Amino acid sequence: MNKKSIISKLLIVAFVVGFGVLCAFTGSVNSPAGTLWSLFPPVIAIGLALITKEVYSSLFIGILAGGLLANGFKPIKTVDAIINKGLIESVSGTAGIFVFLVILGTIVALLNKAGGAQAFGNWAAKHVKGKIGASLATFAFGVLIFIDDYFNCLTVGAVMRPVTDKAKISRSKLAYLIDATAAPICMIAPISSWAAAVSEYAPEGVSGLAMFIKAIPYNFYSLMTFVFIITLTLMKFDYGPMKLHEANALNGDLFTSGEGSQNDEEEVVTNTRAKVIDLVFPIIVLIAICVYGLYYIGQTGKLSFADAFGNTDATVGLPWGGLIALIVVIVYFIARRLVSFKDAMACVPKGFNAMVPAILILTMATSLKNMTGLLDSDSFVKTALAGASGFNNFLPAIIFIVACGISFATGTSWGTFGILIPIVTSIFDVNSALGIMSMSACLAGSVCGDHCSPISDTTIMSSAGAQCDHINHVSTQLPYALTVAVISFISYIIAAFIQNVWISLVISIAFTIGTLFVIKLFTKKNA
Repeated sequence: MNKKSIISKLLIVAFVVGFGVLCAFTGSVNSPAGTLWSLFPPVIAIGLALITKEVYSSLFIGILAGGLLANGFKPIKTVDAIINKGLIESVSGTAGIFVFLVILGTIVALLNKAGGAQAFGNWAAKHVKGKIGASLATFAFGVLIFIDDYFNCLTVGAVMRPVTDKAKISRSKLAYLIDATAAPICMIAPISSWAAAVSEYAPEGVSGLAMFIKAIPYNFYSLMTFVFIITLTLMKFDYGPMKLHEANALNGDLFTSGEGSQNDEEEVVTNTRAKVIDLVFPIIVLIAICVYGLYYIGQTGKLSFADAFGNTDATVGLPWGGLIALIVVIVYFIARRLVSFKDAMACVPKGFNAMVPAILILTMATSLKNMTGLLDSDSFVKTALAGASGFNNFLPAIIFIVACGISFATGTSWGTFGILIPIVTSIFDVNSALGIMSMSACLAGSVCGDHCSPISDTTIMSSAGAQCDHINHVSTQLPYALTVAVISFISYIIAAFIQNVWISLVISIAFTIGTLFVIKLFTKKNA
């Protein structure tokens, strides 16, 4: 850790302690719960992570600040809250995802050991031409895996890494392509874990799935992110920090900086017996069984396929399907004589080791969310948004910004729309044009903030899927996400006055493409 990082963190700790002393001796702040201070811990963590480029200690300082604020700066109670309400609850709440991460890491290790990854890479080198082909193939594969964002991030990363590496696409760009596809596609897919979560908040007498489907055309952030990716790829340029990463990748440095460049790359196994089917078949098995696992866990009574997804739990369904898929893959590779049983078992700890950074960051990020929950940030948001209810035509844009802020600070899309959807449905009739628009703005803002946040689980797993340094991923992705966010904000203002979804979409698409042309022209002039 450099001197600047140490000084930054010492200053933040001193500020937190100083604030606690001020509260204790002056009584000027009775309780930070339900006030603007409730968002202080995640802001500290995010700010430090971006400044110091070091995520573990930044997250811990945010957790510590949350514990201190929630417990009146009492040391024993603070430690108790951090351990019990923070770390232990975060592990127990996400244990299923940890299991799935390890299973997927093991399958990836098996694919490499059996030579399937190399065989697919050789095939892709002949059929997927250049950076444009590799980028669009990654995007297309991400769109196809619309069931769940966790599954999307890790599966797309595992399959497409060899392809993008050969095309000299940086790991930061791969992480962006994964992240920019995963949550947005889940947010506009009627059969997905995200659609299920949104449906739970439908007001009485309203079909949750119907409400979700109506909101899709106005989900500007998700839809414009897709337009942005395709246009940026076809225009063959990058801007912001991503430009440096892509330039370095052309010279053979896929990482530029960070942990990813310091880790030894896993040895690529060449097996003359391996074929493309030895990667395709395991992935198809994994997808099929995980989809069934999500359906099976949600199927209680005689529910339809869509309703079963509305009742499922991804933290159970994904490891359920992943474990069965792992067994099938091991049996398949042994039967094909590509690996021995001993080799297969050696891939288990290798898969676990590959996922340790993601598990650590996810644990600490979830702990930080728990600390923010103890500070009752929900109440502060509800009070602040209620004051804006008089600006009806501007409310969709305001809701979008509020959702971005909450999701960015807390790192959770689901928690954000869980807070905001009940507020939106209480202000508007969800069948009215402004009601549908405001619902879409809530969902779009939740995805946008989650996309930008260093403590978002989807962002963390996109880094894991691409095997990219996490802070590199966040810093390179941020300018792209913010560009689409500004476009979406303006689109909601225009849409509220036009109130015609198709005209609004055409304007938004034209605005997105035009913005990229302007940025390309500007970056050329300043090159």
